[in-house]
Parts: sequence; structure tokens; C-alpha cells
Amino acid sequence: MSESADRLPLPCPSCSPREETVHEVLSPGGQTTVRCTECGHVHKEKIETPEEVTVDVVVSQDGDSYKATLNAVAEEEIEAGDEFVVETTEAIQQVEVTSIEVGPERRTEHAEMDEVETVWTRVVDNVGVNITIHPKEGDGRNEQSRSTKAFLPGDFEFVVGETYELGDDEFAVDSIQLRDAVADDYRHKKLDHEGDLAFAKDVKRVFGRDEKTSAWSAW
Repeated sequence: MSESADRLPLPCPSCSPREETVHEVLSPGGQTTVRCTECGHVHKEKIETPEEVTVDVVVSQDGDSYKATLNAVAEEEIEAGDEFVVETTEAIQQVEVTSIEVGPERRTEHAEMDEVETVWTRVVDNVGVNITIHPKEGDGRNEQSRSTKAFLPGDFEFVVGETYELGDDEFAVDSIQLRDAVADDYRHKKLDHEGDLAFAKDVKRVFGRDEKTSAWSAW
């Protein structure tokens, strides 16, 4: 496998005929001209180009979906939970595989790319997190819980017991409900012990307690 587009691991007939060393590609083609970075020897090698395939990608973000394509090596494996970058006319986004379609009404969580018809994904570099905020205890007000949504980087960390200021809201996290697809990556599907942590991209809903200072008074 190549280390990059212009460097390859190859045996060197001069200094390392049995072990691979890093070679710099000088002239690509059927007979590729390469130079050993260990001893500087220039020689030609026949480099096999792996077969590539193009598959359809459906990208979901906050209730909306759009299509893109992905170029990949035919024998490369893909599975649910994998992340990669897709580029469209609208944006370049990091996405996570949610399921893989290999035929009409046939979905799987693991396949080789040449078997794939469509990869279903969701955006994870900027996500909308649903938050339910319960009223502050003991402040004398008869308020109801309220829901809001915060748009955050996918790697933003929510920690049970910590206080967050997001927009006009300030709340302490009581518990975190995770998405079904990622629950196995955490201790439980619902995190409610102080110090439990989850990334925004994995969160289905955050439950918190209002911590905003109120000017309300009974007098």
C-alpha cells in the first residue's frame, strides 16, 4: 500500500533487495521510475494500480438529505461507524456511515466497496443536539421543562455534572441519551453518572437542569 501519492514502499535492488524501503516516485506510468530514499538508487518498477469504483453516498444532516459520490478501491472494506470526507458543491463535510445498501432493500453493516450500491451517512463535523432543560429546583417558580437545539462541532464533549452556557441557556447536565448505533461504544445507552462523557455527534438528547441566575423574587 502506498504511503502517499508520491512515495511507495518497495524493495531496492541496490541496498535492500529483500526488505521494502520508502521510494520517491519520479515518473509514474506502466514502468514507474522511482528513487530509493535510503541510498538514492534510481530504478524502474511495474506498479499495479488497484481497481477503483464509484458509489453513491446519501448524506443526512438535521433532517435534510442530499447525494454525493465516493471513489474507493474496489477491495477496500467499509462498515457502519466508519468516517470519511465527502465533497459536494455545497461543502466539504466529515460523515459517518450509518448503513450500507448492497442491493434492492438489502442493507448490511459491512461490505467490500465493489459490492456496494449506496452508502448512507450522517454529517458528524457539525451536528444539531437536542437539549431538554428542566427548571431550577427551589427557586419558587412553577415553570415547565423546555427543549432547545444547539449546533456544535461533532467532537464537542458533554460531561454529566458539568455546566454549559450555550446561547441564552445555562444548564448543568443531568444525563445523556445516546444514539442507538453508538450505544455499544459507551458504558450504557443512557449516561447518568457524574463524569460520564459523550461526544456531540453520538448524542440523541441531553437532559439538563437550568442554572441561569434569575432576578425573580417573591417580594
